Amino acid sequence: MTIRVLLADDQALIVGTFRILIDLSQDFDVVGAAANGREAVDLARATRPDVVVMDIRMPVLDGIAATAEITADETLRATKVLVLTTFETDEYVAEAIRAGASGFLGKGIGPEELLAGIRTVADGDALLSPTATRALISRFLAAPEASGPPARSATALPELTAREREVVAEIAGGLSNDEIAAKLYVSPLTVRSHVQRAFTKLEVRDRAQLVVRAYQSGLVRAPRE
Repeated sequence: MTIRVLLADDQALIVGTFRILIDLSQDFDVVGAAANGREAVDLARATRPDVVVMDIRMPVLDGIAATAEITADETLRATKVLVLTTFETDEYVAEAIRAGASGFLGKGIGPEELLAGIRTVADGDALLSPTATRALISRFLAAPEASGPPARSATALPELTAREREVVAEIAGGLSNDEIAAKLYVSPLTVRSHVQRAFTKLEVRDRAQLVVRAYQSGLVRAPRE
């Protein structure tokens, strides 16, 4: 399957380099390039890409605001956003996730890492390591009144079954599907099925948004730092 990619960056050299790199891979197709966030939103609506590779600092409309518009558009529900920037700060990562981004990478990565990142996001997985998930989500998205050790609510996200809530809570704790399967004594395929059903019931795009919902709903609460 060919992954349709839209590039959004105000630096022409970077866009040109990324286009060449991505076009060299047979499973990618660059459908457009935007020089600012407003163009990125308009081109996303026109081309319906699978993944938008989005810079943060751009004129007219920045990458965070552009990401929020794209992810809020019901007609672009299948489009994922991978934020790629030189500004690798916790605050930017948290803002990108809140805006609906499915992944976050620094521009210092190698070519293979970029291509792997686009594939990961296109597949519906969040491009954040378990460590990054724990650190960033706990710090910026956890309920502010939470204190003490992490706790779980039995009443949050009532649309999920008990097992689905358990799986979502483990994802919010930074565990991979394989780690959750080992902990719950089930197969990775079973975990994936629970995750997919949670996506559908909660109307979220991917694991990054699932983690956000878990913390914002109070299903999982992290301690204050």
